[in-house]
Amino acid sequence: MTDDNSHGKYNALIYACNALAPVVTAVAHPCDEFSLAGAADAAAAKLIKPILVGPQARIGRLAAAHGIDITAFAAVDQPHSEASAAKAVELVRSGTADVLMKGSLHTDELMSAVLRKDIGLRTGRRVSHVFVMDVPSYHKPLLVTDAAVNLFPTLEDKVDIVQNAIDLAHVLRIATPKVAILSAVETITSKIPSTIDAAALCKMADRGQITGALLDGPLALDNAISREAAEAKNIVSEVAGDADILLVPDLEAGNMLAKELTFLAKADAAGIVLGARVPIILTSRADSVRTRMASCAIAAILVHARRMAKARLEA
Repeated sequence: MTDDNSHGKYNALIYACNALAPVVTAVAHPCDEFSLAGAADAAAAKLIKPILVGPQARIGRLAAAHGIDITAFAAVDQPHSEASAAKAVELVRSGTADVLMKGSLHTDELMSAVLRKDIGLRTGRRVSHVFVMDVPSYHKPLLVTDAAVNLFPTLEDKVDIVQNAIDLAHVLRIATPKVAILSAVETITSKIPSTIDAAALCKMADRGQITGALLDGPLALDNAISREAAEAKNIVSEVAGDADILLVPDLEAGNMLAKELTFLAKADAAGIVLGARVPIILTSRADSVRTRMASCAIAAILVHARRMAKARLEA
């Protein structure tokens, strides 16, 4: 992991885990170098205690070929990716693991096991994805949701998506996160449905249907992250120019935004899935070591925060 100061926001996240015990993590089908090394690196940093779920002979050959030491890790042999996903979910349901982590299988395959009504990890909240982005040119962490799970969310879906992100922001010690609900324009028009959704979400927040944050929208991206752009358009808002959370209209917009920030603005994008029984770490082959570490750190912080909340309720 580099000590590049331009990514100090992630370094602070990882540093915050120094006082926390590693969380037991079921790693589903870590059958390529990137996913196996990512789990090993996070274990070496004492963020997670991996359980490697997948074809053990294949994983062993992979580790030997790339010099990855997995001798200290627990393992559960499974013949293929579908079985690995199902078993990893089972380990979480039984309480053996605290976190689920994607290996080299497809995201759809893992999420299919997570979302099974009978033996999955569903809760009353819709499952959604959040990128916690470290953008060197932005003054604080930036959460982007949903860019990986919900394709074309309805208004009702967006209520859960934004509440999941708000709850994560609280755990990351953002007391009152500022949520910018993105569209192409700042005015409400029936010709652009996302502007109608934005207006409805803001009113829902006024009525207590969404809690714990300041919401404003519709806002175009420039007005959400630039005070100068907001002032130029005479937008008076506590959110404009200082957003903590960007709620995108749909997955296509969110995915493009996250990748633009990653490849054009040199941002890192740690990914986490929320709304299930446990945090789910989604990693990509394109992720840097620092990004994988940050994803694991976020999951660890979430697990420990939930444990503390549960202990307070039981006290």
